[in-house]
Amino acid sequence: MKNSGIITMTTDFGLRDPYVGVMKGVILSINPEARVIDISHQLKAGFISQASILVQEAYPFFPEGTVHVAVVDPGVGGDRRPILIKTQNHLFVGPDNGIFWPVIGSHQYAEIIHLNESRYFLPHVSHTFHGRDIFAPVAAHLSMGADPLEMGPIINDPVPLDFPAPQRRGDMLLGQVMRVDRFGNLITNIQLKQFERFLGPGCPVIKVGKLTVEGLSKTYGEALAGEALALIGSSDCLEIAVNLGRACDVTGMNSEDIIGMEIEVSRVF
Repeated sequence: MKNSGIITMTTDFGLRDPYVGVMKGVILSINPEARVIDISHQLKAGFISQASILVQEAYPFFPEGTVHVAVVDPGVGGDRRPILIKTQNHLFVGPDNGIFWPVIGSHQYAEIIHLNESRYFLPHVSHTFHGRDIFAPVAAHLSMGADPLEMGPIINDPVPLDFPAPQRRGDMLLGQVMRVDRFGNLITNIQLKQFERFLGPGCPVIKVGKLTVEGLSKTYGEALAGEALALIGSSDCLEIAVNLGRACDVTGMNSEDIIGMEIEVSRVF
């Protein structure tokens, strides 16, 4: 694998506090030539499955040799291990809490390394900020060509992710809202193939809180201004939107409770 010098970052740290900036400072102190790309820092706090989806969705668009750091880590300081995933073309650094479970599952020959070589960490490792003290410096060393296999032993028992998968219940397909983008669109965990398999020749009726959408659009502009619609978005997942509006504001739910909200899909023939 050739080295790209690129490091991506996905966290639930937000941008109000200094945590993201400090991690970047650690990276650049070790490798001033690193290029650090933010995927997102606005994830719902502690929502590991949301982070796992973003990492899985984003990483294929980066060059070979990119290092992907993902830190949504409610178990920091506990028994969970810091790990490194080495695939054929990419490296992933973060906690062993299931955050990389979709990546591991999609690569037959992924190597999972328990990070325990402290020479790649900061001299003092705190109990509460492994993003700064372990994951950022490890990523920086990797971006300079450090050998992943020198950072710890290979393990075969990564923590799985209890990933929220769509479920059939009678004549309904039930999913969840996994994230809300800046436009207020609700991105669900219902993938195109699952949706098509359930729908067959029927017409979908989609319910999210107080919002009901009938039919499936191809573009946002197919609906009138202020009108709700459903479509398959760029991530190949079912998405609920409002043309020139925000779907998250018309569900009847508090914005903090939208992530994880149930989606009901039925069909009419």
